[in-house]
Amino acid sequence: MTHRTWLEPLRSRLAASGLTLDDLVGLSGYSKTRLSELLRGKGYYPGWSITYSVVKALDVPPWPLRRLWTAAAREAEKDDKWIKDGIYSVQPLGPENPPVAHRGFKEVMNHPYTAYAKTFLQTDGRAARVVAETFDILWLNWDKATSSSNTPRHAWSLLRAKVMARAETHDGHPDLRAAAMRTEAVAKSVSSDEYLDRITRMAAFFEAVSRLSDDQLDVTVLRFLCHIHEDAVPGIVGLPPVITHSLHHHARGALQDLHPGTETNAHPQE
Repeated sequence: MTHRTWLEPLRSRLAASGLTLDDLVGLSGYSKTRLSELLRGKGYYPGWSITYSVVKALDVPPWPLRRLWTAAAREAEKDDKWIKDGIYSVQPLGPENPPVAHRGFKEVMNHPYTAYAKTFLQTDGRAARVVAETFDILWLNWDKATSSSNTPRHAWSLLRAKVMARAETHDGHPDLRAAAMRTEAVAKSVSSDEYLDRITRMAAFFEAVSRLSDDQLDVTVLRFLCHIHEDAVPGIVGLPPVITHSLHHHARGALQDLHPGTETNAHPQE
């Protein structure tokens, strides 16, 4: 999965550059056969040395691509020594210099993106990895992201796809049962009967939320599970305020239909 994530920007950059594979051979110092295997994503998982030679030849930002390469190497079951040896075999990359606009976007979106990801992926580590991957992909494709008519929507769609690809499912929907248990785990000062009742009600709420349409689900999760202020939600998901308000309104109606008595005025995590 992550292997394709970093291959696609390389392929796109090669196509846009006008360079031929023969040109890349001359610039990288590697054979046409090995470069062809790398760019097709076939055969062995490529080492960092050959990957970096292509990155450098195509003037691709090396830092985000190296992180994605490292994550994909782990998915390919390469051990830490193999990864580190590959990284140390080439020259240091120097300081990171993401576009200023990308850096600002990351600062604004890091918290809501991470909160959203954790709702579905359960742990801080898994959420942080998906969010970091999203920002690295955005950096690699920043020109494309900013040339779209709606950069926040472009970025949100990317994040959502990454989260849902890793989220557990239940009956064909995102599985939020663990989030329900985690939410009520802090309820220490109630009787066992009241605690079980709260768990039951919370599980019903989360089950109903998981069955909402995609946009309704996102708005509801951000508002009531991540505690994002309603005025901030449109900018996060890249939709006009009137649309997010409508989605919230219809989500409440859908929740009532799915589980009568479901209340979304209260914050379920409090």
